[in-house]
Formats: sequence, C-alpha cells, structure tokens
Amino acid sequence: MSALDDARLGFSDIWPAMVAAIPVGLLLGALAAGKGLSPLEVFLMGAFVFAGGAQFAAVELWTSPAPVWALVFSTLLINARHILMSASVVPKLNGFSTFQKLLGLYYMADENWALAEKRARSRALSPAYWFGMAVPFVCCWLTTTTLGAIIGAAFGDPKRLGADFAFTALFIALTASFWKGRVTFWTVAAAGIASALTYKLVGAPWHVAAGAICGLLAAWLAAGDQDEAQPATEGAQS
Repeated sequence: MSALDDARLGFSDIWPAMVAAIPVGLLLGALAAGKGLSPLEVFLMGAFVFAGGAQFAAVELWTSPAPVWALVFSTLLINARHILMSASVVPKLNGFSTFQKLLGLYYMADENWALAEKRARSRALSPAYWFGMAVPFVCCWLTTTTLGAIIGAAFGDPKRLGADFAFTALFIALTASFWKGRVTFWTVAAAGIASALTYKLVGAPWHVAAGAICGLLAAWLAAGDQDEAQPATEGAQS
C-alpha cells in the first residue's frame, strides 16, 4: 500500500469523528466569544492546546484577569490521561522520525489514539496513516471553533439563548456515557459536592480543582473497596 493510500485510509477512518466534532467545536467557539475571546484567540487556543475538555474547562473558568494557575492545574488534571495514552501508543510508532512522533503525539486526541490502537492490531502504524487522521481532524476542530467564535460574537452573549448550559449538558452526557455503577456514583457525588461547597465558600475558579481532586480520590477509594469485595464474594460462592 502506498503512502497516499494509507493517508486516504486514515481519513476514511477519522471522518465520522470529524462530523461528530463539528457541533462541539461550534459550541466551544460561541461560548468563548461570550467570555470575550476573539476568533483569533480561539484559533490559537485550539492550535496550542488542542484538547476539547480542557478548552471547555478553560472557557468556563475564564475571567479578566485570567486565573493562570487554576487554568494550568485544571488542564493538567483533565489531560493526565494522555500520559497513559502516549505510553500505550509510542511502542507502535517505530516507523516514525523523532519529529513525527513529537508532532503526532502533540495533536493526539482520544479519537485518533483509539483508531491508531485498532490499526496496530492488524498492521504497523505508518506516518501516512497517522497524519491522514490527525491533519484533517485538527483542521476541522480549528475551523469549527473559530467559526463558532465568529458566529457567537455576532449573536452576543450566549446566555440570552441558554447556550451557556450546553457546557453543563455536554459533561452530563459524557458522565452518563462512562457510567460504571457504584464507582462512578461516588466519583460524581464527591466531585459535585466538593465543587459546590468550594464555589459557595471560596468562589471560582477553585471549585473546578476541588471537584477534580475529590473526584479522583473518591474513584481511587471506591475502586479499591470494589477490588477487595470481589475476592470475598468469589470465595463465598465457591
């Protein structure tokens, strides 16, 4: 298979995720415009950060002057999963130059990581396939977020249309899609309670960091209790 054919295959695998990302990108751009960011600033944020969840969190936290440390800390927590994703995919990038690895991993998202892992099960990953996925996906995200900022600036404050709740609705949907029973319940409950109390007692933007830390701690404790309970149950059954 030629490099061009491999790139085409990468595009054919990623285009459904690109279509799904269009309304999310438009929404992010509109919300960012409502917080006072210009279309150029939205474009640059996507180019330098390229992490949807972290960008939504940053827009939610955005004030003037910007709470730099809260933004950095929240982004690190949200994107910590990329450490494991990179560790998983790097051994499969043997045909990549150092520059290609660095550039490819910098613009790695959940979607192209999952497709790369799937591809690696049947054949070797190639730079053509990887960038055949990554380049169109990145361009789609930058285009839609910038367009959303332009449209959002024209419409004014998104709160007038109720669009500000879309950020909350998006994460409710994401939480529901990852529901795993008791562990998820305690994680969401701890994060929600800690975030609400911190917002009430301390104020923004520290409620995001408090919710993230308490949610991670609750997930770790709940998962540990579940692992201990499972062998006991299996022993009783035998």
